[in-house]
Amino acid sequence: MPPVIPRLVLVPGLGLDGRSSWRLRRRVPADLVLLPGMGRSAPVPGLDVLAARLRARLGTGPVVLVGHSQGCQVVAAAAVDPRVAGVVLLGPTTDPRLRSVRRLAGWWLRTALREPTWQLPLVLVQWLSTGPRAMRALWRVASPDRIDARLRAVGVPVTVVRGTRDRLCPADWARQVAAAAPRGSLVELPGAAHMTLQTHPDAVAAVLRAALAGATSTGGDGFRGVSP
Repeated sequence: MPPVIPRLVLVPGLGLDGRSSWRLRRRVPADLVLLPGMGRSAPVPGLDVLAARLRARLGTGPVVLVGHSQGCQVVAAAAVDPRVAGVVLLGPTTDPRLRSVRRLAGWWLRTALREPTWQLPLVLVQWLSTGPRAMRALWRVASPDRIDARLRAVGVPVTVVRGTRDRLCPADWARQVAAAAPRGSLVELPGAAHMTLQTHPDAVAAVLRAALAGATSTGGDGFRGVSP
């Protein structure tokens, strides 16, 4: 039986849309799913409803789910779907230490100062498009949700990716998230901060190709999102 090649399905981060990943998607094709608070300004439902909307966009499968930043929390909630053959989490949130808005703002600023300056207008225009109301609502819904607890039920390979200069996804938190998944691993990108899919598209594309290769199945029961 010929191998079944999974599709990549990408969920952007808080307030971001397809412009945050266009450089990456030029290198490796991916289906983009925009949700309320992540590229859409619509009212934000609960995290499990967001995950259900993502699952409704998976098609027949198999797929490798890719999340960035707060999009990782939606991906983790959807990853128990049996069509999911692999998961890649780029800068996953939310570190419990960052649930305070004041502390989050400080760590975000420290991370932003480590990003290339050309990133700032690109990010701001996406935030304005999504809108502060939807962004606040998504933060309130997603930030208390423990992504590490969600991943304990995910039996497919989970790759956590962080930039070594990322303060929103510190090294110890990234290790904790990767260790929570039964088949988790951690990849660190030297010199990168939080917007890895935009600033380091070649490195992230290599990670995604490796995830696709690892998730490629000969069919049948070769992919299954629920841990046995």
